[in-house]
Amino acid sequence: MDVTSLVDRVASDGAALAAAAQAAGLDAPVPGTEWDVRALVTHVGGIHRWAADIVATRSDRPDTDAGRAVGSGPADPDLLDWFREGHQGLVDTLRAAPADLECFTFLPAASPLHFWARRQAHETAIHRADAQAAAGAVEPFPEDFAQDGIAEMLEGFARRRSNFDATPGTIGLDPVDGAAWLITLGGERVEAHPTERLLDTDVTVGGRSSDLYLWLWNRPAQAIVDGDEAVAASWAATVHVRWS
Repeated sequence: MDVTSLVDRVASDGAALAAAAQAAGLDAPVPGTEWDVRALVTHVGGIHRWAADIVATRSDRPDTDAGRAVGSGPADPDLLDWFREGHQGLVDTLRAAPADLECFTFLPAASPLHFWARRQAHETAIHRADAQAAAGAVEPFPEDFAQDGIAEMLEGFARRRSNFDATPGTIGLDPVDGAAWLITLGGERVEAHPTERLLDTDVTVGGRSSDLYLWLWNRPAQAIVDGDEAVAASWAATVHVRWS
């Protein structure tokens, strides 16, 4: 997906996150996480400000004042307005950034600007789903966006060395509306690549791309797990997302 499309997703999913958070209430639990909506909004609002700061200042390091403030926010009466302000600031910053932007990044990407647009699109999208789950109903993601999120997870976060201790095994992702992936666990890194044939995997996870995207993020999803559940559970137990 191109930068413009990704920033448009940041804009729309951030607005939907705020609306769902308001509907759910700040005390509502977020399914599949240890958060309530208050903690969710505080986290994402901080991440938005940190990302905007990196891009706006062209920082070559992640350790910024905004980064150190992630996890803190204002009192309840001001929290959603604070979130909306930071979200709009991120959208405006990404739209104003030059194509040749140079700054800190932490996953493979076509360019630093593409990295930040993509990372914040998926950060905001997954947490939009969290807020909507707390409110009672999650809007599915478009196929192309969900497929991009699957690729970001498998080619980025999952390949970090910190995820090397998964139980050995293979997982086939078999969406009904997009490319299939073969995931191999148990080596020095998680390995994954698109494939046209899924044969003899230990477990297959099927459904819409939107559901597989959520499943990879260890969120409630209508994905169908068929096969060795221990291998599927190993994904959730060992592949963790860290925001820098």
